[in-house]
Amino acid sequence: MKKYLLSIFTLILPLLNFAQQTTSEKIDVIFKDYTGWFVDAIFYEIPFSETYQIPWVLIVLVGGALFFTIYFKFINVTGFRMAIKVVKGEYEDIEKHGADTLYGDSTPNEGEDIIETIKDEGADGEVSHFQALTAALSATVGLGNIAGVAVALSIGGPGATFWMIVAGLLGMASKFAECTLGVKYRDVGEDGTVYGGPMYYLTKGLRSKGMGGFGKVLAVLFAIFVIGGSFGGGNMFQANQAAAQFVKLFELDPASNAGLYFGLVMAALVAIVIIGGIKRIAKVTEKVVPFMAGIYVLASLIILGANFTLIDDAFALIYEGAFSGLGIAGGLVGVMIQGIRRGAFSNEAGVGSAAIAHSAVRTKYPASEGIVALLEPFVDTVVICTMTALVIVITNFDGGFMEYGVEITEGVEITATAFDTVIPHFSVVLTIAVILFAFSTMISWSYYGMQGWVFLFGKGKITDLVYKILFLFFVVVGASISLGAVINFSDAMIFAMVVPNIIGVIILSPIIKKELSRYYKAISVKDDAIEDGAEDLNEIL
Repeated sequence: MKKYLLSIFTLILPLLNFAQQTTSEKIDVIFKDYTGWFVDAIFYEIPFSETYQIPWVLIVLVGGALFFTIYFKFINVTGFRMAIKVVKGEYEDIEKHGADTLYGDSTPNEGEDIIETIKDEGADGEVSHFQALTAALSATVGLGNIAGVAVALSIGGPGATFWMIVAGLLGMASKFAECTLGVKYRDVGEDGTVYGGPMYYLTKGLRSKGMGGFGKVLAVLFAIFVIGGSFGGGNMFQANQAAAQFVKLFELDPASNAGLYFGLVMAALVAIVIIGGIKRIAKVTEKVVPFMAGIYVLASLIILGANFTLIDDAFALIYEGAFSGLGIAGGLVGVMIQGIRRGAFSNEAGVGSAAIAHSAVRTKYPASEGIVALLEPFVDTVVICTMTALVIVITNFDGGFMEYGVEITEGVEITATAFDTVIPHFSVVLTIAVILFAFSTMISWSYYGMQGWVFLFGKGKITDLVYKILFLFFVVVGASISLGAVINFSDAMIFAMVVPNIIGVIILSPIIKKELSRYYKAISVKDDAIEDGAEDLNEIL
């Protein structure tokens, strides 16, 4: 490993010297000149009146989520309890070996093989349901929950929280659909390494529908977008914000090389993790994400407990603002847009990125992971984003540190102020949380980008090394320079992923429904067998 790390940083240093010699302003100008058209196209807002506009990509996201919710008969509600059971491992036996092997179900499994007549070697995959869930959550839980919520409230007021929750609930159906396909059409290498995500289900899935050429085009576009997103929003932006919080915490001179040194340390830590692939990423995220999310939620509960008499007032303000647009320019629709936009952008449901992490799970039933994945928007948006909003709204009653309707730029500072009103110096813990969340987001997005890279350029050690060198280079660059147009472009790349992904998932929805029925049937076979066994035992006794 030491030789691997040394080779990576030896190759990074010349690139780093170039970055140091190129000013932030020059980089921004170059990006804006050459990529401005792309950013404008992705985030183009369709004017519905003189007072409000809706980004077309948001319409696609929400429209897709509504379609999946209705088509799968509100799986975001009916599948919730099942998702908890799957994560707890209650159906691990049939997912590993197949219900037909263990309980005599005649339903064929992978590739239409009759499992009873062949040697069982267990399910393909590299990680557990819980590890896949935390790996995907680590890419979404972070700055969006801490800073993004504050920004949404500053623009849309407390009512934005209601629509944020709606976006989270609808997004659960999108996550179910895309992650089921991720497992269904994944590739498994001879060494057991899993290659999955929209690139594969767009290619193989649409080919099965007689649309191979169209699917290949969509897959290539998605791969390009996910690579760009991994370098930008999943990397440079995270490193930049983490470095900024680090500089503020220790009151360092922003003009110093503190950001550079921070970036080098962060890059070294990221390198140690990403060398081990999804297995090591999952081992790290299954510890970091629950720990930091737990601390954040606990602190939120302490604040809400200390102000429990104001919780009903906060919800009343949220409800009133959601349907009246109280005191906010743009009225009801303006508030709705802010809330749904923040919720959709936070949990990335419909973007397709999470399907890459979830495709590595060990299971014979693709729908089992789709059901687990629907928990992701619930945790990210419905729970954590809502708690952040409640803390800000309640503490702002007396604090008055935020004026609704006046947009802010530093969301982390507002959230830190809200927490500090009840828990002194919690802003220090929040800074650590930002850094750890940024770290976990980077390692997960490195895996997403790697999968797109491998899809375009092939599998192999050299291919992997080139991508990892570039990724670590951008970690240092992101922490060292001020970002403007670069981040706009990287955000556009992430949300450009929505277009090919949603198109493909909608076309493949009938296949998803079949996989869901197949998994439910397998569960029914197991439950019936256990029930019959219990009856037989009672007769014997």
